Amino acid sequence: MSEQSFEQMLEESFKTIRTGEVVTGKVIDVKEDEIVLNIGYKSDGIITRSEYTNEPNVDLTSFVQVGEEMEAKVIKVNDGEGQVALSYKRLAADRGNKRLEEAFNNQEVLTAKVVQVLDGGLSVMLEETRIFIPASLVSDMYEKDLSKYAGQEIEFVITEFNPRRRRVIGDRKQLMVARKAAMQKELFERIAVGDTVEGTIKNVTDFGAFIDLGGADGLLHISEMSWGRVENPKKVFKSGDTLKVLIKDIQGEKIALSLKFPEANPWANAAEKYAAGNVVSGRVARMTDFGAFVELEPGVDALLHVSQISRDHVDKPADVLKIGQEIEAKIVDFNEADHKISLSIKALAVPAREAEADEDVADVDIEAMANTEE
Repeated sequence: MSEQSFEQMLEESFKTIRTGEVVTGKVIDVKEDEIVLNIGYKSDGIITRSEYTNEPNVDLTSFVQVGEEMEAKVIKVNDGEGQVALSYKRLAADRGNKRLEEAFNNQEVLTAKVVQVLDGGLSVMLEETRIFIPASLVSDMYEKDLSKYAGQEIEFVITEFNPRRRRVIGDRKQLMVARKAAMQKELFERIAVGDTVEGTIKNVTDFGAFIDLGGADGLLHISEMSWGRVENPKKVFKSGDTLKVLIKDIQGEKIALSLKFPEANPWANAAEKYAAGNVVSGRVARMTDFGAFVELEPGVDALLHVSQISRDHVDKPADVLKIGQEIEAKIVDFNEADHKISLSIKALAVPAREAEADEDVADVDIEAMANTEE
């Protein structure tokens, strides 16, 4: 048997490694752009910055310290300079792909940070793998501007997994739809007509406001916003405000809301307050050719017919009255069933003949008093 040389014995004492193999080594040197590992091979292993992370210009000394143990994937047994080229990020990606494949097969809910907002959606990074969430799958409603998601951690499921084509698609929308369905079911199980609930104003329109009740939206129609008149909902309410509302009606998934709480109904004690013969004050709220509507209090309007404005002839209310003008009038009719009140200013005016008669009586009384004194 021939004797082996020292070099041959030393060569055989080192393990054999192959491209694609995962090796473990100890960090023996770290530079800003390079990590050197002792992997128990005749040559050291080198991990360059680009094979450690996808992030550009990072300082590797901030991530790795001498003496640490690391695993890496062999990408070249000889990098051309007699050293072994290793990759940390490819090993992480391989393991990440396996992790993501399991999540895809199990429809597991994942959480990751949005690393980039694109024109067509969001890009998140998980397990060193980029996952794309199309704009149509970001939310259960259309969102034109996705910039608010930048840097946020969001939940999603993987709906398409094809690492060979580097195509991994995430879906956030289905999670939101499922959660809203569960919240909606719970909401409808606990609410009933007549309940008072709290919600958040979601959107205000010319005809009303949509209130998020936590699982479903309810409509607060303009006619239900007050016992009085509301001309423009946008001047009274704004999105984001919280509001306590009354559930007026439930039809399937439609919820009608109201701010007309029964205990605040101004007609509840109107019979005594606005009985015929009472003199009241009010504000001219609106006018037509046949008369003016006078607000006596929020929710209680009365009609001042054009024929009752003055003892003199009036063609149109606008000829003598103005919107917002305060007037005093006498109630000539009260209809509680129909919520109708009729007013008259003319009834407060003293007829000219009655005034002259009063003056004559006064003169006679004065003369009588003078004769008595004589």
